[in-house]
Amino acid sequence: MMRADSKRGRSVRPPVPRERDETVRREIAARLQGRALSVREISVQVGLSEKEVLEHLKHIQRTFSNRDCHLVITPAECIKCGFVFRKRSRLKKPGRCPVCKSELIQEPLFEIRG
Repeated sequence: MMRADSKRGRSVRPPVPRERDETVRREIAARLQGRALSVREISVQVGLSEKEVLEHLKHIQRTFSNRDCHLVITPAECIKCGFVFRKRSRLKKPGRCPVCKSELIQEPLFEIRG
């Protein structure tokens, strides 16, 4: 199915997903073995949007909590004042710092350790 691109007046084909040898979650988990990555880095390596990666990370977190290895989250940190978001339960990067109101936030990092 093709749709018209309103700005240029030409047809645009929907993106074709790349072929995978394993499931997306297994691919993400394999990339996180012994290596801490941000959602953005995972997104680029796996070829998914950051929103999709966050959804997969939620499932990976639940799955690995029942096994010998687990998902370790290095919390986000404010670059300006150094505030660390230790108690944050959401996996997404915070919008701004509650202390200094800065939007310069270091993304949380994810790693699987066993």
